[in-house]
Amino acid sequence: MDAEKSSSSSFEDLSNLNEQERAELASSVLDPTHMKAPETSHSTAEQQQKNECEPNPSEENEADSECMDILGNGTLLKKVLKKGRSELRPESKDLVTITYTGKLEDGTVVEEHSNVVVQIDDVEVVQGLDMALKLMNEGEVAEVIVNPRFAYGELGLKDPTELDPVIRSVPPNATITYTVTLVSMREESDIEARTYTSRKEIGNKKRLRGNYWMKRQEYNLAIQSYRRALEYLDDTVSAGGMMESGAGSVELSTTELQDLLEDRMKVYNNLALAQLKISAHEAALKSVDHVLKCQPNNAKALFRKGKILDAKGDTAGAITLLQKAATSDVDDKLIQSELSKLILKSKREARNERDLYQKMLGQAQKLEQKTKTAPAVQNNESSKVKCSSGQKLLSLIYLIFSNNLILQMMMWGYLVGTILIGVVGVAIFRYNNP
Repeated sequence: MDAEKSSSSSFEDLSNLNEQERAELASSVLDPTHMKAPETSHSTAEQQQKNECEPNPSEENEADSECMDILGNGTLLKKVLKKGRSELRPESKDLVTITYTGKLEDGTVVEEHSNVVVQIDDVEVVQGLDMALKLMNEGEVAEVIVNPRFAYGELGLKDPTELDPVIRSVPPNATITYTVTLVSMREESDIEARTYTSRKEIGNKKRLRGNYWMKRQEYNLAIQSYRRALEYLDDTVSAGGMMESGAGSVELSTTELQDLLEDRMKVYNNLALAQLKISAHEAALKSVDHVLKCQPNNAKALFRKGKILDAKGDTAGAITLLQKAATSDVDDKLIQSELSKLILKSKREARNERDLYQKMLGQAQKLEQKTKTAPAVQNNESSKVKCSSGQKLLSLIYLIFSNNLILQMMMWGYLVGTILIGVVGVAIFRYNNP
């Protein structure tokens, strides 16, 4: 799946909860006085949750008796305590005014706020509550039970000051039960119709919300907040420094233009970091290039682009950028530290490449020597074969020659013998006949 596409998602994977988790969630967060005894010992977790979510008889005249399992896996439950005054429900990007209280299983109040304005799908409250708000009618009062996954998770909340509505710290893996009233709702007005001051204020509010999610290592939610911030801070002025608002075109001062630019650069820098954290390298490069296009010597942007290139395997390019960043900000120890690490990494890579090259070269030389040795052995064997063949041939010729010589000697002996016999015969004949 494409990383950039996945980064735009507001919510994490919801498919890996089992029945036991669902049963444990329902049994741990609801008031035992509201629980019905199961008919048999083999009741399913879904039946238990349904029974637990039923209201007291005294509330049936106002409340909807059905408990809604929003995600279908028991991690987010909603029960209507009081029906709304209309059938209208907020949609994505709508602004809603809510009053809510969040409690732990032991009844400890950890969140409480009255008439606070939040924007739907901009995760300005915990994820579970943000999702549940879209299923509430205007004027409705509901109880929303949020599993830790969609509340404060494994980290909890150690410092209550990091989120205004929290009045007490939240322990890790805490299930929170919210009682929330949807006071009112309205559509988001056109961004272009807002004043410069309003857009700057809202944009920076969303940027800070993104920073909050970054600290909690919720990188997808941080990316979502940063992108929304850019909708208010990006492309808000024309090339001539004019900005459209409800009162018409307004000319911005040099200071206002510079402030707007600085705010955008902060968002893009943080957005690049969040995208790097989820390995969306190409998207991160685009974000950081927005900064370097306007501020070529921005040390933070140079540093983060260097980190991106390093993650992509371009160590040499990363070193060049970090050296430039170190020159721009000589007091930044983090840049110096990362630069030293990259230089050591580069040397180690160079040494490994050299060793690999030498190993490959050695193997090539051995192969070449082996190739040269093989023909020599073949030549020796061939010579031996040729020598042996020559010797056999010479032996054969000698044998033939020897046989011919003997034959010739025998023939000459026979001829001489015949002549001698003839001479002796003539001599005897003449002797006998004088």
